[in-house]
Amino acid sequence: MTLTVQTPCTAFDGHRRLAAGPLADVALAVKAALEDAPSGRQGDVLTFDDLTGRVVDIDIRGSREDVLARLARAHAAMEAATAGNSAREAVAAPPTPDDAAVPAGDASIPSAGDAPASNGPRGRGRPRLGVIAREVTLLPRHWEWLNAQPGGASVALRKLVEAGMRDRRARERGMREAAYRFMSAMAGDMAGFEEAARALFADDARAMSRHMASWPADIHDHALRLAFGQ
Repeated sequence: MTLTVQTPCTAFDGHRRLAAGPLADVALAVKAALEDAPSGRQGDVLTFDDLTGRVVDIDIRGSREDVLARLARAHAAMEAATAGNSAREAVAAPPTPDDAAVPAGDASIPSAGDAPASNGPRGRGRPRLGVIAREVTLLPRHWEWLNAQPGGASVALRKLVEAGMRDRRARERGMREAAYRFMSAMAGDMAGFEEAARALFADDARAMSRHMASWPADIHDHALRLAFGQ
């Protein structure tokens, strides 16, 4: 995932949360804190990318403008590299198979009033898919778009639902992994870490919070926020 000046980040000074917000704002807060702190304190401050849980290295040399300029240059370089990779992938991508290969017999959505299928022996033809008939209310332009898709409205809706489910699972998995990276860096040697990690990947927020009860409040709260949005 590309790090930008707007990437949400959180900085910790030891066990205390120092700043949170877009990377540019957090970088300036870290710079101010370290300039006011005794020498040798820089190792106590860690900045985390809230989307991945990874530590972010911030170069605080020079003025505030210097810090922001370096971040902006890094952002521009990453965007250029990403754009170049996307263009190469688009050129090299093989042709997409025609989705019209999906059987067209499932092109319409059964209405709520349709009679249920018989439970008796089935003859030849497509096997029953276990679908459930429900009424769907959409605007006319939505129906026009769905009916124009390969396979018809029913196939298109199923694909949209499956894609949404995959996206949600991927997003939740990313949140758990980000929380685990943060916990490993900040609390890997604290009591209850392994139990909290198991609860994290079991999607058990209450158990995770219970095992982190003895941790510093800012670490406890940030781990839960990364993992479950709490």
